[in-house]
Amino acid sequence: MRSTRYALIAGAAATALLATACSGAGAGGSSGGGKSINVLMVGNPQMEDIAKLTKSTFTKDTGIKVNFTVLPENELRDKVTQDIATQAGQYDVATIGAYEVPIWEKNGWLHELGSYADQDTSFDRADLLKPMVKLLSGSDGKLYALPFYGESSFLMYNKDVMKAKGITVPEHPTWQQIADIAAKVDGAEPGMRGICLRGLAGWGELGAPLTSVVNTFGGTWFTKDWKAQVNGDGFKKATKFYVDLVREHGEAGAAQAGYTECLNAMSQQKVAMWYDATAAAGALEDPSTSKIAGHVGYAYAPTAETRSGGWLWSWAWAMPKTTKNADAASKFMLWASSKKYEQLVGEKLGWARVPAGKRASTYDIPQYQKAAASFGDVTLKSIEGADPADPGVQPRPTVGIQYVAIPEFQDLGTKVTQEISAAIAGKTSVDQALNDGQKLAEDVAKNYR
Repeated sequence: MRSTRYALIAGAAATALLATACSGAGAGGSSGGGKSINVLMVGNPQMEDIAKLTKSTFTKDTGIKVNFTVLPENELRDKVTQDIATQAGQYDVATIGAYEVPIWEKNGWLHELGSYADQDTSFDRADLLKPMVKLLSGSDGKLYALPFYGESSFLMYNKDVMKAKGITVPEHPTWQQIADIAAKVDGAEPGMRGICLRGLAGWGELGAPLTSVVNTFGGTWFTKDWKAQVNGDGFKKATKFYVDLVREHGEAGAAQAGYTECLNAMSQQKVAMWYDATAAAGALEDPSTSKIAGHVGYAYAPTAETRSGGWLWSWAWAMPKTTKNADAASKFMLWASSKKYEQLVGEKLGWARVPAGKRASTYDIPQYQKAAASFGDVTLKSIEGADPADPGVQPRPTVGIQYVAIPEFQDLGTKVTQEISAAIAGKTSVDQALNDGQKLAEDVAKNYR
């Protein structure tokens, strides 16, 4: 029943999405010759980098043409779910995350990839960080996706603004401390707001940072015995805190701001702080695109009632069972997840832009250590310290820090965050948003009790 329901959700996803094709022709059906593959990926900076580098390196060396389709996160999730769940077979490779891998493996939608990794001695599977391997493995212990980069979450702040205001940001701040700092630095420079927090609806957009705040405030989506808690005390306290903070001191147009918008706001000095993915640091430290490169401070994810507050995630390469180009697709994925590719990015684009967080050896590279001196150690410790099995103050029915590892959560999380985003926009109250969300969560919980 759960798989059927998930397929129906996937089938209802938008089918006419604007695609940007890079490094070749636009994506169509999989070509039968195996010398051309179609890759669907999220439009984050690391993916934009690989789209630029592939033709002159991977394609030149292998003769395999790669047709990239790059989409914003919410559109990517709809598109990839629709293609894989309905077995449309349009793409040979797709970027998916830690949430999808175990669910889709159980549904039989993904190729097992560990055997490909083991056959390529240069890939060095043992070098992959254990938290990433665990995230991307199926119920049988086999690897079903290859990590492109891994991340936790932390606080990023403008050191110049803090210095001018005489503020010292704690290495391990509380959320109340961050709210107090946001109030003090709001308006520190013309047009600058105190903090950027995602407000764009979507289980993986607003839902990710919000759920990490819910965890540390003592809330949860469901209790261990599947009682919905969306309008429970902890969930409500966290959501009111989050909504009030972003409404009072957050970025302009917060209800439409996701990861990309906050990255732009921080790098262009429109906000003084930003709580989000550790993977953002590379872009913030790139002087070609960021006005604050070299002037960013990093602190561990803020907390309230828990010892840690960071999430755990990986954007990873997966191969749908429907591909007719498994050999070519596997060659691309192994290259894109390799030490060789990290070296290429470092040499061609700058070491701060290396898609890190997946390999232990990355943190031993002298050039990377220098480029990531301000954020590398905090990132690695945040990844290693995140516990998907115990992210809050009470037992959970599934693993997952910023998500609930059930098929229905994609739909539930998106609908609930739509209501909360409306509260950020001032169109409804937090109480009303969570009461509506509670009803949706109760409907899901009935499937598991």
